[in-house]
Amino acid sequence: MRKQTYKQFGENLYTETLSNGLTVNLLPKKGFHKTYAVFTTNFGSIDRTFIPQGKTEYVTQPDGIAHFLEHKMFDKKGYDAFDLFGKYGADSNAFTSFTRTSYLFSATQNIKENLEILLNFVQEPYFTDKSVEKERGIIGQEIQMYDDDPDWKLYMGILNNLYPKHPVHIDIAGTVDSIAKITTEDLYLAYKTFYHPANMDLFIVGNIDPQETLNWVIQNQNTKTFPQFKTPNAKLPLEDPNGKDIIKHAEVQMAVNRPKSIVGLKGLDPVPAGRAGLAYKLKVNLLLYLLFGESSQQYLKLYDSGVIDDTFSYEFDLARSFHYVSFSGDTDHPDQFNDQIENILTNAQQILPTLTDQFELAKKEMMGRLVARMDSVEAIANGYEGQLFDQATVFDQETIYEQITLTDLEQVAKDLFNAKGLSTFQIMPMGVKP
Repeated sequence: MRKQTYKQFGENLYTETLSNGLTVNLLPKKGFHKTYAVFTTNFGSIDRTFIPQGKTEYVTQPDGIAHFLEHKMFDKKGYDAFDLFGKYGADSNAFTSFTRTSYLFSATQNIKENLEILLNFVQEPYFTDKSVEKERGIIGQEIQMYDDDPDWKLYMGILNNLYPKHPVHIDIAGTVDSIAKITTEDLYLAYKTFYHPANMDLFIVGNIDPQETLNWVIQNQNTKTFPQFKTPNAKLPLEDPNGKDIIKHAEVQMAVNRPKSIVGLKGLDPVPAGRAGLAYKLKVNLLLYLLFGESSQQYLKLYDSGVIDDTFSYEFDLARSFHYVSFSGDTDHPDQFNDQIENILTNAQQILPTLTDQFELAKKEMMGRLVARMDSVEAIANGYEGQLFDQATVFDQETIYEQITLTDLEQVAKDLFNAKGLSTFQIMPMGVKP
């Protein structure tokens, strides 16, 4: 078991790759009452076209298959995994993203028993035609609920503009029509292709003894056999590298009181691999905070002029095969909102050299937030991205932040803030003419 010591934080991370390929990370937190474990597979909603294990031809499954599979994993023959966790005093949940699916529990007692439940229910699929049919109705209601949510509609609208070919523009849950096509055979095929220990990682953080906990995992895995595994070959549609397939503007009408606007920027620049990719992500986060944080000159100017209000937010998302920035909010001046956000992005390279003092303050603020996250077992485990950033954890980020310079941000702004990647999407009140 490899030990990584973070002296500045007094933390030790223990990592072991088991004989079946499962990567296990253990972070003991003495004095903490709660233990949190998350079991993740490198399979998300964009992975719908792939070559199944042992086959040579691509198959394309219905949209929403990864999310549907996540829901069905809890349903077992004669019992529900949620109930079993509850019996041993644990809270459990799961979530699906565009690129990963995670199953988790948190508990203050019976850690061994709850860990057994987690490993067993994820590694023992059980699907029937009857239960799949029942789940269609449950997930269908969830989809319809989100379809009526203007903020969700705004978010998916800009993704559709930025990525009209890439499946990231498709709702993680799919559509009512797409999930109606999902069969029991589809679920088993996806499971057998992606839910192999060699394509998964387990992160446990809390009041644990690392060697004892690792022994529990090894004992559990040694009772199971897994077939030979080949890294899944998932295929994505080809996109124009210069952003020519981006939809520049779209708008819809919904029952909202005020217009909603979002500016999206598709990353057309290459993202470095491994931990250099994590450094890129942190630089972008710092760059956006410096330009659009609530204490920034740009934010205050937009706020004082009434173009934005407290609903304004920005987001940077970087995952396997895509990255983008978005800026959104309710506004009485949607066209000005779009124009002024785009203007700040376009002129970022001229703005940044004037922000030397603000840069140092912003850097301290971001590092302070990072340190605060280190006291959260959930933030530590959920912040782990596995293969994407070469197994880096939140504790590796502090050193990266220390090394970032204002010149680095200027270079990132030059590379990322490409006008060819811009798009806007608006939701207008009913009856308002475009």
